[in-house]
Amino acid sequence: MSDGELAEPLRGGWAQVVPFPAAAPKQVSFNREELREILDLYGRRVAEGEWRDYAIDFTRDKAVFSVYRRTAEMPLYRIEKEPRLARRQGAYSVVAASGLVLKRGQALARVLAVLDKPLRVVSN
Repeated sequence: MSDGELAEPLRGGWAQVVPFPAAAPKQVSFNREELREILDLYGRRVAEGEWRDYAIDFTRDKAVFSVYRRTAEMPLYRIEKEPRLARRQGAYSVVAASGLVLKRGQALARVLAVLDKPLRVVSN
């Protein structure tokens, strides 16, 4: 019996099949590996004293990891995962506070490289 079909008569009236409520809408999120890569970068930058706080937002369309210098400010950077752009521009992007997309691509590690500082030689 499909949704909305009439069932057998019940005490002189007709019973109607009521569909089960739809499940909550799916939301985009970071998986364990993606979160590990992001938090590794975040931990290095916290150790350097540059970043101090973060926020994670999950919506139906995208997942966002925002990085803050101070809690009360606007985020310095946003690391976004937007699966609907995966085939076109790449699901991952790094966005600056001004809204400028610094890097976009298919691989999270390559996208995060734009935020990772290169190693430098220290001489005595």
